[in-house]
Amino acid sequence: MTREEALTELKKHVKNKNLLKHMYACEAVMRRLARHFGQDEEKWGLAGLLHDIDYDETKDDPVRHSIVGAEILEQMGLPEDVVYAVKVHNEAHGLPRNSLLDKALHATDPVTGLIVAGALIKPEKKLDAIDVPFLINRFNEKSFARGANREQIASCSELGLTLEEFFGLALEAMLAIRDELGL
Repeated sequence: MTREEALTELKKHVKNKNLLKHMYACEAVMRRLARHFGQDEEKWGLAGLLHDIDYDETKDDPVRHSIVGAEILEQMGLPEDVVYAVKVHNEAHGLPRNSLLDKALHATDPVTGLIVAGALIKPEKKLDAIDVPFLINRFNEKSFARGANREQIASCSELGLTLEEFFGLALEAMLAIRDELGL
């Protein structure tokens, strides 16, 4: 499946512009992580782009979230490993994250929200106004961006990355699409 085909399908399911931006950010970070680990950038990008395809439908039922998404992706004909990574990115199911792809998507999902929140508290409201030390400080500030699950972000260690490395790769990826994100 091409990115354009995936975008067409995604926009059939997701109408919220901020959710779409979150998914674009996750796609960018997943692509950057794929390059870092020598993995399939297109496949990892699709996992990031489509991971919340069911969110408009399941936002009020977190137990269904990602199960429905995995079913949608399966029907779309995405590879089994992408479908599984999407299914297990939601901690509610207690399913094991086995592959590098699974672990990367799990850690990536909340880090994009922390980075966006960091940019939005700056007067410029731009990604260019923040850096890794700023993000580390905000990460350690528990009242900041409470929805960004710290434990899930810290699971980047399962990828062999320090928080500094992970924030650096994620910020670099999001800076590359700053215009699309409006940041």
